[in-house]
Amino acid sequence: MGIERARGDLLVAASAGGSTIVLAVVSSVIGAVTIGTAPTLVPLGVYLAYLFSRKGGPYGGMDTSRNWAVAAVLAGFIVLAIEAGRVVIGV
Repeated sequence: MGIERARGDLLVAASAGGSTIVLAVVSSVIGAVTIGTAPTLVPLGVYLAYLFSRKGGPYGGMDTSRNWAVAAVLAGFIVLAIEAGRVVIGV
């Protein structure tokens, strides 16, 4: 494994792990927004997709570790927005 690939893996792992931790902390600190276990793990699912898709890649110009890291963080924000939206509309 080259140092660049390891650095890319670390970037995606840190982004997914950080997003997962932020979701868990927000869920426990802010009592109004309760996020279940499965939705909290969505950013880690993006990381797993990254790991398993890297076997034969890269598969194009958009298949970079930076884009996967952004996707993991974006997935965390989407989960947070959905759960916060449920609180606002009262579901």
